[in-house]
This record gives sequence, structure tokens and C-alpha cells, in this order.
Amino acid sequence: MAADKSCAVFAWKGESLLEYWQCTAKALIWPDGSGPHMIVDDGGDATMFLMKGREREIIYQETGELVDPQSFSVPEEQAFWTVVNETIKKYGTDCFKKLIKDLKGISEETTTGVMRLYQLQDQDKLLCPCINVNDSVTKSKFDNNYGCRHSLPDALNRATDVMIAGKKILVCGFGDVGKGSAMSMKACGARVFVTEVDPICALQACMEGFEVVRLEDVLDKIDIFVTATGNRDIITTDHIQAMKNNAIVCNIGHFDNEIQIDALAELEGVTKTKIKDEVHRWVFPDGKGVIVLAEGRLVNLGCATGHPSFVMSNSFTNQTLAQIELWKERDTAKYEKKVYKLPRHLDERVAMLHLDHLGAKLTKLKPHQAEYINVSQEGPFKKEDYKY
Repeated sequence: MAADKSCAVFAWKGESLLEYWQCTAKALIWPDGSGPHMIVDDGGDATMFLMKGREREIIYQETGELVDPQSFSVPEEQAFWTVVNETIKKYGTDCFKKLIKDLKGISEETTTGVMRLYQLQDQDKLLCPCINVNDSVTKSKFDNNYGCRHSLPDALNRATDVMIAGKKILVCGFGDVGKGSAMSMKACGARVFVTEVDPICALQACMEGFEVVRLEDVLDKIDIFVTATGNRDIITTDHIQAMKNNAIVCNIGHFDNEIQIDALAELEGVTKTKIKDEVHRWVFPDGKGVIVLAEGRLVNLGCATGHPSFVMSNSFTNQTLAQIELWKERDTAKYEKKVYKLPRHLDERVAMLHLDHLGAKLTKLKPHQAEYINVSQEGPFKKEDYKY
């Protein structure tokens, strides 16, 4: 896109945290200081930047005080607030007000980003109507599950080239991402363990043949650790120090705070050796070390090329339909400042658009069959609350 000048791209591989947030700001600010009409978000970062920026801007107008980035201990928070401050100083004290003035809709791609939107909805802080793309069946059950089935072993092979068969692998979390990750490792011949806090997900893992354990009970037995929870501090520095020598640690959840990499860097006597790009061995004073992939960020992006385009097409088709719907209804009262899901008939349409590529031929219900189960011959074929 950048090469043929069809789109401005504010990104490159290997960005620092500060560069990432500076790129986020540049992507959101038009040359005249105005902002976007629509946001396609992935993780909620663009939404958070605008919302938090506006909150801080109001305080700055009243007090003249900016946030001290060094008052935060987490490097990403330091970078985030540094860029918020830079934006206010460069574009003036009404810059965030201008950026959100014409915002008509947001569609969100990820589990964590959607969670943020629902939190904002509960606090009555949403900037505009939002559509939760993540919980479309053709997103969460495909991108999250089947995508990770492909990209986790791809990343491990590219980064380490270790034999997966026979290894003991722990997958932290058995949601859609965890399910895809655990299934892929099982298919490679690994002996797979799972940690879970949710009893339903834990029961699902057991019924799939996985042993559900507590992380603390297996630290010295596991060869490869994979976090897939979307939560923070899943693997701590205490956990890492208790692992066997040369255990491999990686994350395929969402943010890089699932593994305490920043805290690991601060431990006295710990050294970090680069083996190759995105592969580092952290060595403790006793000589024992662990191998961390992609510095705790998404391993399938840092060490491989992410999910294949076909499965991502499902997600992006959902995003496109969400954007069209929000824009089409921008001047009506159909959508309030709330979080909505795409209706089931659009979910089914996304699936339909991908079936020809796989050579699938759908059976068509006869009129009396459709009447018997109380659906239209053309769908939707399941109720909105159906669990696939």
C-alpha cells in the first residue's frame, strides 16, 4: 500500500513502544488537525488513545498540568503518556476534542479490545456507537482458533526449530486462542497441559484429552510455555526462575504483559543474550537460562507471519460489514453510544462468501423442513444465542 501510494502506513517491524504510540497518533491526526470519521480497531489502542487523551486534555485546560510519564512503572504506560503529552503540546489544548468531533463509529477486532469497550459502556464513556466484531462466530471461532492452529507451530519452528513431538507443552488459557494452540501442539505430537480459571473451559480441556493443571505445580517439568489468556502477569519472574534450563516461553494471547518481561530485565544478575532476531536467552546468576520468544509479544507475529490470509479474510469481512453498517446509519437513531454485535444473518453471509473457495456445496432446506424448525430457507439458521 505504501509502495503504490494508495494508503499512508505508519508502522514498521521492530518499533519501540514510544515509536508505536507515535505512529498511532500520526495515523489518527489529519494534516489539518481533525480526526477520523470511523475507526477499525485491533486491541482498542486507537480508541483508548483518543478517549484518555481527551480526559487528560480537559484536566490540562483546568489545571495546566500534564501527566508525568515517569510516575508509571510500566514502560508502555510511560510511552503512552509521553505521546499524549506531545500531542497536546504540538496541536493545542483542544486537539483531542477536534479528533473525536466527527467520530461516527468504531469496530473492534479482539477479545481484549471488546472487553475494554464493554467496560467503557458500563461507565457511560463510549465516544460513539461500537460494533463488537470479535464475537462474530466467523471471527472468534476461525481467526482465534484455526488461525492459531496454523501460526503457533509455524512460529515455534521458525524461531527454535525444536522437535515439538514428545515435548511437554503448557498452554495457559483454553478460550478460542488456547483451544487452537493446544490442538495444534497435540497434532504435532506434544504432551499438552492446560491451565484455566473458568470451570467450563477446564472441563472442555479435559474432554479433549488435555490435563488441566496449576502452573506452579509443573514449572520444572514443562519444555514450552504458551500464554493465551488476554490477562496480565500470567507468567511472573518467580515462575520463570523455577523453570527448567532452556525452557521456551512465548505468548500468543494479546498484550505483552502476560509474561513479566520488564520485571525480568530488572532482576539483579540476569543477562540477556540475543540468539537471533526475536529469540533471546535470559540467564540467571546460577547459569540456568530460559529462551523467550518475541520479547513476550505475540509470537506468531514476532517470529512468523501471523495467520494465513484466508482465515483473516473472515475477520476483515466482518470488519468491513461493521464499518458499512455504522456509516450507513450514522445520521439515524439506530445505534446509540453502546456496543453492538453483527446480526447472525451477516455472520452467515461471511461464511457463505468463503465456501466457494473451499469447494463446499450447501444443502438447501425444503420448505416443510424450514417450517419444521422455524427458520427461513435462506437463514439465519440459528438463533442469536446459539453457541457454535
